[in-house]
Amino acid sequence: MPESIKDKIAIIGAGCTKFGDIFDQSYEDLLAEAAFAAFADARIEPDRVEAAWLGTFSPYAGNGKASVSLADALRLYGKPLTRVENYCATGTDAFRNAAMAVASGVYDVALVAGAEKLKDRPVRGIAWEGGHPYQHDGLTAPGVFALAANRYFYRYGADRTALAKVSVKNHHNGALNPKAHFQMEVSEEQVLKAPIVAWPFGLFDCCPTTDGAAAVVICRADMARQFGANYVLVKGLGLAVTSGRPWYDAAYDYVGFAATRAASEEAYRMAGIRNPVGEIDLAEVHDCFTWTEICNYEDLGFCPKGEGTHFIGEGRSALSGDLPVNPSGGLKSFGHPIGASGVRMIYEIVTQLRGAAGARQVRDAELGLVHNLGGPGAVACVIVLGRS
Repeated sequence: MPESIKDKIAIIGAGCTKFGDIFDQSYEDLLAEAAFAAFADARIEPDRVEAAWLGTFSPYAGNGKASVSLADALRLYGKPLTRVENYCATGTDAFRNAAMAVASGVYDVALVAGAEKLKDRPVRGIAWEGGHPYQHDGLTAPGVFALAANRYFYRYGADRTALAKVSVKNHHNGALNPKAHFQMEVSEEQVLKAPIVAWPFGLFDCCPTTDGAAAVVICRADMARQFGANYVLVKGLGLAVTSGRPWYDAAYDYVGFAATRAASEEAYRMAGIRNPVGEIDLAEVHDCFTWTEICNYEDLGFCPKGEGTHFIGEGRSALSGDLPVNPSGGLKSFGHPIGASGVRMIYEIVTQLRGAAGARQVRDAELGLVHNLGGPGAVACVIVLGRS
């Protein structure tokens, strides 16, 4: 059996910018703000970092598809810096790579940063890069996930009211979060009457296009106390990749994502989790669309397949529920700058485990989960974090 890195890595610092339509800061400005907030939180100088990983999906305006984006933003020269891109799991995979490098003993202290500037670019939305036009023309993220949502509705008898409950919950949580893109409440009626983007998704069922950055500093767990006592430990990591063209697989049923199930199983095994519902206190999951959060409940083992609509309907994923999901507001309300999202979710769980989340604080939080789902459900990364 592969060796576990449980309790070998500590997160000693975390920082995050405000997410939103940020036209007065550049890509480098956002990276620097998040990274220096993480350095200050860890009480270290940038030179203390021995290596860094940058998660970014599509840097723009001269930043380049390389780690020099981070080097120039922080003036962090002469050190090993690595850029990671893995669909929407970019940020969590960057963290996973950094954690494995530190656990191996090659480095003692490392930085993980994620950033994206998606609003001030000439293209509308996220442009496809490569691939045959017959496969990609007209193919959008809402359209791909809408196919799965419709199949789920058909199989399990669900409807848009369950989706609306996810939107209402996450907007409520985001309204309590000063760093969220959307800090506003919505009603079920507003969600159900909003313009349709791709049936069954309306405007309030889709996460926004967002600018933002987040960063964390990690170190070997056995040296964490020298940076202070308020650190968080990595309990488990899992990454899984399936086909990027699932619609060509006759076995693909459109009602769940095998990558999430495989990644969570690996993270749970490493963390020693047998029953996520009884052991995990809160979760940040990939709610790129409201139905995706419902599907994630099931794929992550929070409830049986087909019962995700009951999980949200019974209030179990609310801040006051037995397993709060997306207390930050999620991608739906906090926003989704692709490379930054996974690192931001780690920032949120660290903040919650420290008891520093203010009005959105989950009571007695000791074990938290982070989940990203990328592409057409082809890539998933799951991270379990716990109090020291």
